Amino acid sequence: MSYRDRLQERLDHTGRPLRVGLVGAGQMGTGFAAQLLRMPGIALSAVFDVDRGRAVDALGQAGITPADTTDVDRASREIENGGSVAFAGTDDLGGLPLDIVVEATGVPDVGARVAVEALAAGMGIATLNVESDVTIGRYLAELADSSEGIYSVCRGDEPVETKILVDYARDLNFEVICAGKGKNNPLDPHAGPDDLAERARTKQMNPKMLTSFVDGSKAMIEMAALANTTGLGVSKRGMHGPPSTVPTLHQTFALKADGGVLDRAGVVDYCTGPVAPGVFVVVRTEDPYVHHEMTYLQMGEGPYFALYRPYHLASLEAPLTVYEMALDHRASLTSEHWTAEVGAEAKRPLKAGERIDGIGGSMVRGLIDPVEDFRRDNAVPLGVLQGAVLTRDVPVDQMLTYDDVELVESSTIVRMRRIQDGMAAGEKAPTLTELRDLLAAG
Repeated sequence: MSYRDRLQERLDHTGRPLRVGLVGAGQMGTGFAAQLLRMPGIALSAVFDVDRGRAVDALGQAGITPADTTDVDRASREIENGGSVAFAGTDDLGGLPLDIVVEATGVPDVGARVAVEALAAGMGIATLNVESDVTIGRYLAELADSSEGIYSVCRGDEPVETKILVDYARDLNFEVICAGKGKNNPLDPHAGPDDLAERARTKQMNPKMLTSFVDGSKAMIEMAALANTTGLGVSKRGMHGPPSTVPTLHQTFALKADGGVLDRAGVVDYCTGPVAPGVFVVVRTEDPYVHHEMTYLQMGEGPYFALYRPYHLASLEAPLTVYEMALDHRASLTSEHWTAEVGAEAKRPLKAGERIDGIGGSMVRGLIDPVEDFRRDNAVPLGVLQGAVLTRDVPVDQMLTYDDVELVESSTIVRMRRIQDGMAAGEKAPTLTELRDLLAAG
């Protein structure tokens, strides 16, 4: 039975729709809201944004006029009576009668705080904030499991859609050589939001978001999430990122001994060119008959073959994760492994005393790294650097280490990352209740 039919069945059985809250009313959040409400049995009950006007607009474009209140008790009654509300900020999120919260800000610290509050209130948390997941996703998954909640990265972005192809290939007993995405432009690793302001305006995008695409940070983050959910490794620091086409994927991402770019099998990577906006998995089979059948089915000459999905629909597919969580009680993607990290490389010479402007800014860009190399070099995660102060000069194109920065230790993302690092060293992580008490204590 389709999700559409099952949602209608749920509505008929319970007498009320699934109540969804949305945090972040930017491009991704607004796209999610527009698509979500095309299904029966769903209510967009609350939207939260730092700018309440944007929250109101996100509901408005979906044909909803929110109640004129920010009082939690009145807002709760509105939701229970089928209405919707708009809030500035997320302070009152946990007090509202919501089933699932979708977080779409792209700001790691906001993602961390929203996830903790939603899980503590007994709500499912679905995130479009892969930036947060590659920083503390292992701990978030453990918090959800231990509290009998559900935490998931959303469908639509490349990590989940590629994971589906990886699972498919493994279920057919193919050897996965490489999994990844197409990127529609070569990287400009030193790009900044000021350089891209006009281009961002024409695309109706936040300049920092566009910068994170252009400088490669987003690709590094997405492929790290893919690695951590599938257990695949990282081809090398920063990945190869060669040009390729759909017909030549299986040649590009073959092992070097067979004419490709890879030193080893079982890794993530990306390519530039007309593979975008699709995702792919390159597989190998040594079985003569399977090889014959794949060639007969026009999948190539072998022994390498490419499985390819020619699109991903970003926030428009994200509602699928909400349905999966609500109806099947499972996540679309969590970090079941921890094989990849995303560090930060200087875009320009950085000076001691400067405050880092975060992902998509003018100072650093994301760079994927195998976990072992990352730890060996004492590298610092990109996701904890917002607002950090440089303690010494760092030359352009150099990876930042913990010794280079003074982090904002009071931030939720930094505190949770410290805990996750302790987990890697065998320490017992605080439970959800213990974590909330720690965060409340300051």
